[in-house]
Amino acid sequence: MTRLIRSELLKYRSTRMSWGMALAMFLTGAAFAGLIGALMLYGGFNIGEGAQIDVKDVVPELTLARLIYTAGIQMGYLLSLVIGVLCIGQEFRHKTAAATFLAEPRRPRVVLAKVAALVVIAVVNGVLHLLGGVLGGGILLALNDLPVFPDPPQLLRTLALALLVLAVWSLIGIGFGVLIPNQIAALFIAVAVVWIVEPLLGFGLTFLDGGDAFARFFPSQATTATLDVFTGLDGELAQAMGATGDQLVWWAAALVLLAYAAVMTAVGVLLTRRRDIA
Repeated sequence: MTRLIRSELLKYRSTRMSWGMALAMFLTGAAFAGLIGALMLYGGFNIGEGAQIDVKDVVPELTLARLIYTAGIQMGYLLSLVIGVLCIGQEFRHKTAAATFLAEPRRPRVVLAKVAALVVIAVVNGVLHLLGGVLGGGILLALNDLPVFPDPPQLLRTLALALLVLAVWSLIGIGFGVLIPNQIAALFIAVAVVWIVEPLLGFGLTFLDGGDAFARFFPSQATTATLDVFTGLDGELAQAMGATGDQLVWWAAALVLLAYAAVMTAVGVLLTRRRDIA
């Protein structure tokens, strides 16, 4: 199994996508942290009669750091999803799947090796993404005389959960790649589902009785809940800053995401085992 994992890691490292995706993860983390950080640190809320209160005066320092450092998480998990799709999709597109399965006829082992390698890749890229966020956001916090690492244990927990989120989304991507063998179609459909279909469906459910309770189990909402960035904020203020009304507790949301990853991995193993490879 170790040999297979090393082979999958070598496949990834030997492509331009390895450094290109790493650079994209770092830059998106830094750019979104800088943009959202600037809006938070130099913006405010209107409280009536032309008066305004600064965001940094009403948001706890820990919450502010969490929100800024993870500001690019949506772009981060989209890129992780793309990596997952390409991890299996390129095998079908470039006709290397047959050689891969000839070298290791036990197909479930190949898929599990891809999963293990993908987790490593997602974590490495995730670390770069968070480093970009800490760099871009930390500079702004320091310029505003705010602590860069308030309550380090809690902040590190949030960053660790962000790595978990990125790894899970890469595994969801590998499921899309197996379900849809055409790599281009898999990419378009996966991105459309994550960025268009699911948000619209979640928004539509808010108009139904009990719809919110169902929508909170969607991957994107479970992702936000897992990061637990709004802890310590007043409910109305949290909603004004993007929180949904009724989120899962962070550990339950993490379990939901892990369940998605387990299902997509199982789908990948079963379909790859049964599929004819040309």
